[in-house]
Amino acid sequence: MSLSTHVLDTAAGRPAAGVRVTCERLQDTEWRELTERTTDADGRIGDLIAREDLTVGVHRLSFATAEYAAAMGTPTFWPLVIIIFEVVDPGEHHHVPLLLSPYGYSTYRGS
Repeated sequence: MSLSTHVLDTAAGRPAAGVRVTCERLQDTEWRELTERTTDADGRIGDLIAREDLTVGVHRLSFATAEYAAAMGTPTFWPLVIIIFEVVDPGEHHHVPLLLSPYGYSTYRGS
C-alpha cells in the first residue's frame, strides 16, 4: 500500500512537528534516496512512499533529530535516528513510528 511515519516527542508529550525524514532503499550495496519529507503539525508523514513506488527490499528512514531538538531548544543525545527495515510484501501498508526523547527513542511496526 504505502509507507508512513509518525514522530512523537515523548518528553514534551506532543507530536514532533517539523522533523525532516529521508527515505532510502538499498540497491546492490548503495543507498538510493527515494524521498525527503517533513512531519506535519501532528508529527505525521502519510506519503513517504506511494503504494505504486513501494518495492520489496531493505529501506531506511533517517530522522534529523538534532535539527528538531535545536528548534525546540532542547538537548539531544541522538543527532540522527536511523531505522532500517525490510519490505517483504509491498501490498501491505508499512507504518514506522518514532517515539523520541532527548536521551532515548523507540520504534515499532505500526498499522
